[in-house]
Formats: sequence, C-alpha cells, structure tokens
Amino acid sequence: MIFGMTTSTFTFVHVALSLVGIGSGLVVLFGLICGKPLQFWTALFLGSTVATSITGFGFPFDHFLPAHWVGVLSLLALAVAIPARYAVRLAGHWRSVYVVNAIMALYLNVFVLIVQGFQKVPVLKAMAPTQSETPFLVAQIVVMVLFVLLTIVAVKKFGQDLMRIS
Repeated sequence: MIFGMTTSTFTFVHVALSLVGIGSGLVVLFGLICGKPLQFWTALFLGSTVATSITGFGFPFDHFLPAHWVGVLSLLALAVAIPARYAVRLAGHWRSVYVVNAIMALYLNVFVLIVQGFQKVPVLKAMAPTQSETPFLVAQIVVMVLFVLLTIVAVKKFGQDLMRIS
C-alpha cells in the first residue's frame, strides 16, 4: 500500500498525472510560442507536473535512482517557474525565466515518457533493451534538440508579448 492505495492504483494515479502534465504542457508550450498565456492550461500543467514529480518519490525504493534525480530537477524547475508566473507575474526578465523552467519541466516529463516507452512497449524494448542502444539515444537526442529549439522560439515569442498577465 502506498498512501492508502494499492501499488497498481498508485501507479495509475501517477501515470495519469504524468499524461495530464504532458498533454497540458504541450498546450501551454503552443500558447507560449503563440504569445498567449492560457491561464487554465498553465495552472493544470504546473499543478499536475508538481503532483507527478512528488508522487514519483512515493514508490518504494532502497536507494536514490536516476528517476529520482529527474524528479528533483523537475521540482527545482517548477520551484522557479511557479513564483515567476504567479508571484512576480512575469515582470521583466521573469518572463524568460518562466518559459525556460516551465518548458524544462515539460521536457523532463517527456524524457521519462520516452524512458518508460522503451521499458514497457515491446517493440521499443526490443530495439533498445538496455537503453544504451542507438534507437534510445537518438530518440532522446532528437527530443532534447526539439525542446531546445522550441524553448528558444517560445522565449522570443512570449518575451515579445508585452500584455499584462494577471
């Protein structure tokens, strides 16, 4: 039992939160690229991504795993993005700080999605059983480069939008 739930129920909740975070995060990313804040989607993305990162620490473990480091990095990015968005209301350079950290948190969720895909989907697992093979590395590099490019575009587009966001 984890937090009063069976392991399978807890896993379902964690995965559902992850998928909500990724889906809403992609909507937010599109909004940033279009210069639109999308308040509802932003709140959904940030909240579900925090919940995803926190619940990732709820699974039983006997030592700190690479997945835990990803969770720590995600929470650090969110610890910067959330105050940048809500406390200082994206004033000045905080617009760019918010964009970079929000997209970093989204990227980390997608990174984990790819890892899980190569662990759980038979076709992908067959291509990269140890996740040190070329297909896994190529997938991660392509996604990382794509996110870097999208972050640059989002910083330029959202940073140029001067409307006040409350």
